[in-house]
Amino acid sequence: MDNKIINNLLLVLLFIFGFQYFSFGQSVDEGKELFISKTCAACHDKTFKSKLVGPNLAGVESRWTNKEDLYSWIRNPQTLLDAGNEYATKVFEENNKVAMTPNPDLTDTQIASLLMYIKSESEGGAQVAGDIDMAKAQKGKELFDSKTCSACHDKTFQNKLVGPNLKGVESRWDNKEDLYSWIRNPQTLLEAGNKYATKLFEENNKTAMTPNPDLTDEEISDILYFINHPDFDQIASAAGNNTYMELEEKATDSASGAGSFFNSTIFYAAILVILLVLALWMAAIVSKARIQAFKDEFGEEKKFCILQVLFANRTVLKFAIFGFLVFGTYYTAVRGIALGRQQDYQPDQPIAYSHKIHAGDNKIDCNFCHDAARRSRHAMIPPTSTCMKCHKAIKTGTLYGTQELTKIYASIGFNPNTGMYIDNYDQMPDEDVKKIFTEWISSQNDNDAKIADEQWSNIVKSLTNDTKNTVKGSIEWTRVHNLPDHVYFNHSQHVTVGKLECQACHGPIEEMEVVKQYAPLSMGWCVNCHRETDVKFDSNKYYDEYFAKYHTEINEGKRSGVKVADIGGLDCQKCHY
Repeated sequence: MDNKIINNLLLVLLFIFGFQYFSFGQSVDEGKELFISKTCAACHDKTFKSKLVGPNLAGVESRWTNKEDLYSWIRNPQTLLDAGNEYATKVFEENNKVAMTPNPDLTDTQIASLLMYIKSESEGGAQVAGDIDMAKAQKGKELFDSKTCSACHDKTFQNKLVGPNLKGVESRWDNKEDLYSWIRNPQTLLEAGNKYATKLFEENNKTAMTPNPDLTDEEISDILYFINHPDFDQIASAAGNNTYMELEEKATDSASGAGSFFNSTIFYAAILVILLVLALWMAAIVSKARIQAFKDEFGEEKKFCILQVLFANRTVLKFAIFGFLVFGTYYTAVRGIALGRQQDYQPDQPIAYSHKIHAGDNKIDCNFCHDAARRSRHAMIPPTSTCMKCHKAIKTGTLYGTQELTKIYASIGFNPNTGMYIDNYDQMPDEDVKKIFTEWISSQNDNDAKIADEQWSNIVKSLTNDTKNTVKGSIEWTRVHNLPDHVYFNHSQHVTVGKLECQACHGPIEEMEVVKQYAPLSMGWCVNCHRETDVKFDSNKYYDEYFAKYHTEINEGKRSGVKVADIGGLDCQKCHY
């Protein structure tokens, strides 16, 4: 019987390690992680289209006679050079007689993943356009964002939003001076009776463009240049300035992903099975020993129940308790580390606000609503007045018609019937408030009083609670992301200085109907990001007076970039002051 138990134990162990092996086989994602961790981008163009220190990697497999030589070259180029390999010698000669950095620890599976990633990117990646002034387009983009132009204009420049689409805007004006004057102060042209300015005003609900009197001619030129190159972001991304960190597939504490396996339910279940099998095995051994001892003493056989032996024998119980304590302590420690972190947490909000419609379909810049992210530690929940910048004009929603937008109006005291704010709204009786907004809802829904009453009941339920008994006043949103008190995180450091996109931490927010916590927000996740993220030194005034050593090394070609870890990103006191 004990042999069967041993065999079953071996099968369980084989299953565990077999599962772990096959779950981390070759893949594009593993190839990308290897490309980063092996610093391949130090010598090879990240788009795989151009020659850098080393050759471009697009179609690299087809250039080698056989796979074995390519794999050997990646592991140790000198081996092929010493053997006089014709193509290896050619690559060596064509690249300033600089051999590729050896990678002797790479397995065949890992090399296959690397090549799979190179193939997927080089065949489907965006081309780099050399005729675009990237610095001017970048400056224009920053001005477009900082002036919150996307609050009124579609960021793809294709569609009409609150204001007109901006594609070809320069060609629609008679001269540059009038366009520049309109951008700085529209009222000047309207008062002067400019025909095109008046036409724009009439076509856009008699809403004049927000004045920007501080913009210089050069800055306006930069903004228009960015508008004329709407694919600038894709081009910058193809050049290696990626904004999506794609860290969700990385383990909390290991770039290989193995950590996630050892925190999984399968792992814990396997450990439990192993402990149980070991306990039964020991009980079987003890049972056989007792049977033999009884036979030796009394000359007859007596059967002992394994379960009785298991729960009555002190030795077995000691091992069982020891295993339980070890397993329980490990499980408690791992779960304790994750305490308070709520990956995938997705609460219902008082207003059904869709990021997909606002940030996705309408391309509204995240920093327009979460303006504090650029200049403060906290991104801040947008005040209702921010919503009103657009929804004074847009009064019915795409998905819910009047129901959700009326919640905004009822909270801030805006009468959509008249288009005016209500005087002394905080003192108005609740019945009068209800009358105003049910009239509005009814007028927009074929004068259906039943719909008005149903929507008003939902509005009251959403905007009131045990501590707030009126719809008037601030909307009490439910917080989604919440770091522990002992952790310091500064949004402006990442957004303004680091120039990270919101999606780096919050995921594809522009695709979410209901926001959820996308990333684990663990220390390991943050540390991995700091180890792998390049500091954006170019055109970044924050670094102009600092880290002169790194600037010099980059200019001299001694270093291809600087990681956040290089400038103190792994110092404990940076986040735990």
